[in-house]
Amino acid sequence: MSVGRLLASRTVVFCCDLQEKFRPSIQHFPAVLSNANRILKAAQLLDVPLVVTEQYPKGLGPTCKELDISESVINCSKTKFSMVLPAVKDLLEMSHYNCSSIVLLGIEAHVCVQQTALDLMSLGYDVHVVADATSSRTDTDRMFAFQRMRQAGAFLTTSESVILGLVGGSDHPHFKEVQKIIKEAAADTNLLSAMPSMV
Repeated sequence: MSVGRLLASRTVVFCCDLQEKFRPSIQHFPAVLSNANRILKAAQLLDVPLVVTEQYPKGLGPTCKELDISESVINCSKTKFSMVLPAVKDLLEMSHYNCSSIVLLGIEAHVCVQQTALDLMSLGYDVHVVADATSSRTDTDRMFAFQRMRQAGAFLTTSESVILGLVGGSDHPHFKEVQKIIKEAAADTNLLSAMPSMV
């Protein structure tokens, strides 16, 4: 049984559909973007590959400008809800990535994120869902999605836990740079009041 330990050399970050048109309708969207940005900055520092998708960008717009996705190894548009598109699956199977863990964040928790998590787990990957960088239009859908994914075997975690898990210790050569990313506490996404039964 996997304990879900993260290793930067065996991890890929998935950023799911954090697009402009969702900005007015997603719960805690500014905080979710801020926390997602922490993960993306850390991933870039630690050479962790980034996979980005955009759901029907012609209608829903591009990825939000606050997020630097310029270093992404794949940036796919899609109409399927899951991020596990043929090109993404092929990338994960490339031997030089040696991937065993996925850090997953984005929107919406109960649709695209959940279906991505289930697909990835069915392929044998450990999935770490970043709860403070993942949301939906309602907190009800968001919290039940978290429960569903955890029941299926995903690890629910936070942006800071992921970042420090990837670093592994203060002896890491990029620790001081990573420390600057997490110096300010993560933005509050109302997790504790919305999911008391899971804490």
